[in-house]
Amino acid sequence: MSGLDLDALAHLDVPEFIVRHTTMRQLQIFEAVVRLGSHTRAAEELYLTQPTVSMQTKKLTDAIGVPLLQQNGRQIEATAAGQIVYRSVREIFSSLSDLEVALSELKGLKRGKLKLGVVTTAKYLAPELLGRFSEEYPGIELSLKVSNRDRISERLSENVDDLYIMGQAAEEIQGIELYPFAPNPLVVIAPKSHELFHSQKQVSLRELSQYPWIMREPGSGIRDATLRVFESQGLRPNIRMELGSNEAIKHAVIANLGLSVLSLHSMTIEGPEGPLGIVRAEQFPIARQWNIIHPSDRKLSLVASSFLDFSMREKQRITQEMRARWPDVVIN
Repeated sequence: MSGLDLDALAHLDVPEFIVRHTTMRQLQIFEAVVRLGSHTRAAEELYLTQPTVSMQTKKLTDAIGVPLLQQNGRQIEATAAGQIVYRSVREIFSSLSDLEVALSELKGLKRGKLKLGVVTTAKYLAPELLGRFSEEYPGIELSLKVSNRDRISERLSENVDDLYIMGQAAEEIQGIELYPFAPNPLVVIAPKSHELFHSQKQVSLRELSQYPWIMREPGSGIRDATLRVFESQGLRPNIRMELGSNEAIKHAVIANLGLSVLSLHSMTIEGPEGPLGIVRAEQFPIARQWNIIHPSDRKLSLVASSFLDFSMREKQRITQEMRARWPDVVIN
């Protein structure tokens, strides 16, 4: 960008100009594009089409009068002017968030909004938790964002949501408050027709390693935990296939393509009567916890604090229900 363009932007009567010629939606879309580095990812987060995102960022650029975005390889980045606009937009949204918190506290828990971001596997737990919370506080508007660990970590670093639900990976993140609130045992699964499901003895890791395995993609918390168990005995599972979702893995296991490890929560819909069985295996289940987290420097709204307290109270109920449903699984 030329110095002339930046000078033109600096002399602009920005407050009046922004009010007259741009919309909050355009600013929201622009913020998401810069933060995520992609029109596609911004569209996914905001539940819009990519053409809509591109059109709105173009309208904002035309209104401001200088280029705001530029392509750098496969990433979209802010120009020098775009960085100025981005910082200002972040400040605006931060002030609006503070305003929303203040107004919500004046209204008590009769009204307000809760934004929750959760990793993919937690999608089996979070809706039930939100449903119970909504029964107690029916006037609260709820927002749930489900994505992989890297995306949720990005949202956490950008302070996008009120609270987040993550597994053990959360313990490695700096600058957060962490609250363990529910067990998340990882179990070996097989189709009920599989010989290991009917085994009367505990299956050794060495024996497990001889069967084909279906794993989540590299970077998955479940994959990392599973490989660490095998590596502790100098073993490595025979990975036949890598799939990007728990549902795809369950279908592949049912089709007898291999064994896998999943969170017990991911088997909620099928239940003990479903086509998948849990294998009694050495060093399984892997005992893990779900954690609710938020940045240490984030002041929680009354709604977010109430949801956090509610979730901590739910720990005993969740644990008891899991033990009743899966009596043969050790749940700590």
